[in-house]
Amino acid sequence: MRSYCQNRGNSITGFFCEILKLLSFATSKMMYSSRRKPVLYFKEDKRFWSGKCTVYKLFCLCMVLVLVSLLWLQLSCTGDMSRVVVDDGRIPHQPCPLERQASAADDPSWGPHKLALLIPFRERFEELLVFVPFMHTFLNNKKILHKIFVINQMDHYRFNRASLINVGYTESGNDTDYIAMHDVDLLPLNEALDYGFPEEGPFHVASPELHPLYHYKTYVGGILLLTKQHYHMCNGMSNRFWGWGREDDEFYRRLRSAGLQLFRPSGIKTGYKTFRHIHDPAWRKRDQKRVAAQKQEQFKVDPEGGLTNLQYKVESRQELTISGAPVTVLNTKLECDTDKTPWCLLN
Repeated sequence: MRSYCQNRGNSITGFFCEILKLLSFATSKMMYSSRRKPVLYFKEDKRFWSGKCTVYKLFCLCMVLVLVSLLWLQLSCTGDMSRVVVDDGRIPHQPCPLERQASAADDPSWGPHKLALLIPFRERFEELLVFVPFMHTFLNNKKILHKIFVINQMDHYRFNRASLINVGYTESGNDTDYIAMHDVDLLPLNEALDYGFPEEGPFHVASPELHPLYHYKTYVGGILLLTKQHYHMCNGMSNRFWGWGREDDEFYRRLRSAGLQLFRPSGIKTGYKTFRHIHDPAWRKRDQKRVAAQKQEQFKVDPEGGLTNLQYKVESRQELTISGAPVTVLNTKLECDTDKTPWCLLN
């Protein structure tokens, strides 16, 4: 037993080892006493805590400490802290469930609609650890029922933001009725920004007059809200855009072809300070290469591609929490027809 206890470093096992040592010591003392001459015993006070410390009292005290420790571990979130591996990075996972959003479903002031926040993602863990808890708190403060989806591209093709959003729309479930196409590096700082149900038409939250980087009139990237019905009317986004850029410009044309009116925020006076852009281009450069015929094809409209020809496989689905915020990670592998879009691979 002594060698077993010496090899145990954590506090809980050490605690039990100390109990075993005490019990072993008490047992040995009792065995030694049985071999001694009989002694005269005098009548003592029967109260439990009075008199000398006995083996029985010590044993009861140890049992009370054990029960208190087990109860503390049961109630504590940190007692069962684990880590979950996502692709090549590690995200901390806290197993205690959040009750706030579950109870919000019964509060009529939160409204009947639920948002699927779609985050196309690859190897942006620093941004993700900031984004998820920030957005969870932001949307809760605005009483927006929501579910956060991280669509993690884990294949060996170039990053395809549009296809990942298509995957998120398809996998988001029937309990959500509108989506937010949301960049992981863009945080809303103004509480007046509207993330509510865009019933009248697509709502571009990160409009050109507010976005810190992109200011042209047809820009619809960054953060765009759509009902699932409107997104389906557009056949989703084109799957032809491998690498960074241009998929939003093509989607703007889809919105117009579907006859949908685009809405943007009004009355926001914070200008280019409305959002915080946490992407560092010097640290993480974007894939802006144009391969083969990609330079000519990137300006064309894709009349057939979208949800109808999306090819992918969800390798795993993980329910995590990041700093107390729940998130669903969809580890996804996209498929590429190299005859039609050879630029999905870098030569």
